[in-house]
Amino acid sequence: MKTLKPLLILLFTLPTIICSQKRDTIELSEDWKFKKGTIINAHLKDFNDSRWETVTVPHDWAIYGPFDKEIDKQSVAIVQNGEQVPTEKTGRTGALPYIGEAWYRKEFLIPDLKETQKTLIVFEGAMSQPQVFINGRKAGSWNYGYSYFYFDISDYIVEGKNTLAVHISNKGESSRWYPGAGLYRNVSIITKNKTSFNQWGTFITTPFISENNAKVKIKSKVSGNNLKLRTKIIDNEGNEVANESSSSLFGNEFEINLAVLNPRLWSPETPYLYTAISELYSNGELKDKISTRFGIRSIKYEAEKGFSLNGKITKFKGVCLHHDLGPLGTAVNKAALRRQLKILKDMGANAIRSSHNMPSLEQLELCDEMGFMFLAESFDEWAKPKVKNGYNRFFKEDAEKDIINLVHATRNHPSIVMWSSGNEVPDQWGTEGVKRAKWLQDIFHREDPTRPVTVGMDQVKATMESGFGAVLDIPGLNYRVHLYEEAYDKFPQGIILGSETASTVSSRGVYKFPVKKASMKQYEDYQSSSYDLEYCSWSNLPDDDFALQDDKDWVIGEFVWTGFDYLGEPTPYDEMWPSRSSYFGINDLAGLPKDRFYLYRSRWNKENETLHILPHWNWEGREGKTTPVFVYTNYDSAELFLNGKSLGVQKKNHSTPQNRYRLMWMDVKYEPGVLKVIAFNKAGEPIAEKEIKTAGAPDQIVLDADRTTIKADGKDLSFVTVSVVDKDGNPCPTATNQLNFKVKGAGAYRAACNGDPTSLELFHQPTMKLFSGKLVVIVQSTHESGPIELKVTGKKLKSGKIALNSTSSEN
Repeated sequence: MKTLKPLLILLFTLPTIICSQKRDTIELSEDWKFKKGTIINAHLKDFNDSRWETVTVPHDWAIYGPFDKEIDKQSVAIVQNGEQVPTEKTGRTGALPYIGEAWYRKEFLIPDLKETQKTLIVFEGAMSQPQVFINGRKAGSWNYGYSYFYFDISDYIVEGKNTLAVHISNKGESSRWYPGAGLYRNVSIITKNKTSFNQWGTFITTPFISENNAKVKIKSKVSGNNLKLRTKIIDNEGNEVANESSSSLFGNEFEINLAVLNPRLWSPETPYLYTAISELYSNGELKDKISTRFGIRSIKYEAEKGFSLNGKITKFKGVCLHHDLGPLGTAVNKAALRRQLKILKDMGANAIRSSHNMPSLEQLELCDEMGFMFLAESFDEWAKPKVKNGYNRFFKEDAEKDIINLVHATRNHPSIVMWSSGNEVPDQWGTEGVKRAKWLQDIFHREDPTRPVTVGMDQVKATMESGFGAVLDIPGLNYRVHLYEEAYDKFPQGIILGSETASTVSSRGVYKFPVKKASMKQYEDYQSSSYDLEYCSWSNLPDDDFALQDDKDWVIGEFVWTGFDYLGEPTPYDEMWPSRSSYFGINDLAGLPKDRFYLYRSRWNKENETLHILPHWNWEGREGKTTPVFVYTNYDSAELFLNGKSLGVQKKNHSTPQNRYRLMWMDVKYEPGVLKVIAFNKAGEPIAEKEIKTAGAPDQIVLDADRTTIKADGKDLSFVTVSVVDKDGNPCPTATNQLNFKVKGAGAYRAACNGDPTSLELFHQPTMKLFSGKLVVIVQSTHESGPIELKVTGKKLKSGKIALNSTSSEN
């Protein structure tokens, strides 16, 4: 009998929110000065930066382009893809100008400097190798561009005006995808008493949960003398449900235990959150106060049974996400992240894997609030390189401190249910790799004993032989579906996680003939077919993973590569210019769903009906030719009609994985008109229908916003889907019209994206071609409230307008 020590993990907090006059947090977002290049003396306090560009942080300097095949052109053999001979890769990192040095400068005020005061500067991500200067003096540096870090700058600041300067340096061949550039996540200044809660020093767990009671344990690391801690817990309705005080310090740490009666548990279906308010006193005087939202939930991993959340067996229906936000680049934006999660929620996803790096704090906050489990990953490289200038340069010196910061900054999120110490690392071979895997896992366990650790393994045979896979808490397999059974037999844990699955490729709205399964298929237009039957040499089709998860209790779920297309890594066109972004996404780079979205939705979303027909039905010149029709649906059978004539009933069956999860009419002969499908329930009764029509010439532009009211904070976004219809209102799925965008009122044009992985049009220019009949325009708020109008025009098309509104109140 296989054994896996159960990991009962009951934990959970959101990031600390400052709510006391004893401390202050200043977000350094606006009025930064920025300039690229090697600049002498730019760190000095009195340096003249008046002619530099003024930018807002978070900021990604490279997303504004231009696209250029010579940028980071790499001659490499991608080992992960099974390549043996190096070849020229032109779009591997997105062909955007992220390489080089740059400087950021910002003034900030410390109005009343006291001897009892401590001041920290906190960076949530800087790409990369930031060197930080305060008033001309170097305060510190960090190497890893994805890491959160902070410095105590109390000895560097003065009362009144202070000058912050940050030097950034990005090398070529430092990434396998688009990494972005600059201060792409938040920067803040924290002023507090020296007697205070330590940064990221609070850790909340719940070591006992029953229907009637939950024990909440709060450990708080503090600085100071003669201390007392008072804590109360508030429920989501604002009621106090527990309180406790303590004067007992263990070293520099308080441990306080509170009982929450009749606890409401956190889950993807019910992401309920409490708030812990902690006050720190010294000699009876309040010195510091922090507020921390948290959830109560239990997780357990068991051999043979799988993963349980709150005592219920749960499969991971997850996706992998890179950190770029398509046309916004890597500059973090909460509205863009929320939109992504809403799309994934509608698809039925319940989990996210941050690939292959540390997630933004905003993403974790949203996952806590919206209900997504999270696999937080640390590194894409260890000591052995994948790219010459990757993390391998820093691994031995920095890995431990980077993991510590990852865990301390994020361990209190209820969404995080597992850590990953690496992805497809070349260290999978040999005894040194085994030792590194254990060393990293031990660091995670030391800093957070409540969650297991995995690694995304692609060299599964090697990890079977070396013991690498046996060391891990959770063996994660990247693809290799043909090895699942053997890995299950040889690894001792008794469970397998699909840490990365599918890598099916497609271009939204593009269909290729004849329709058949193919690996690494290439076409003259550098697109991939949206019949969802094309994949990579190392990977497989979605249905293969579905079958394993449905048939094997010990397969605990999957994280699909990927939820959205991302910049860079344009497999299977790595060597083909102008391909510059991925084809893996279930949704395209603009966030528009591909057909594959509905395949996953038909299986994952149990609450809502899915009935989707593909391909589109505009095929001038294919009259009489075989044009297969697929239907993705949560119903078991359906009948297809073309211009009123039945083409027969198809029923899902187990003859092949594709027949098990798709309805397919392979012999349909194209003729223009109306294609209709009627789905049946298990009793054979008609229950739902859907139809698509052959469209005429493009006639009118139609706009549809994800949100018509946004917040007037200078950051909020509305994503407007732009499409073209014929005179009867039918969508034109092959339209490629050039469109122009204009925003008036209390908003501004931010960017546009059409989802075409070969497009070289710049995102920030107010013009772009439709791709497969659609694109997305992003409108950003200003700091003024009021109406906003977006107008979209194109030659020989009736223009489209949409009214938006910006308000100072919360949406």
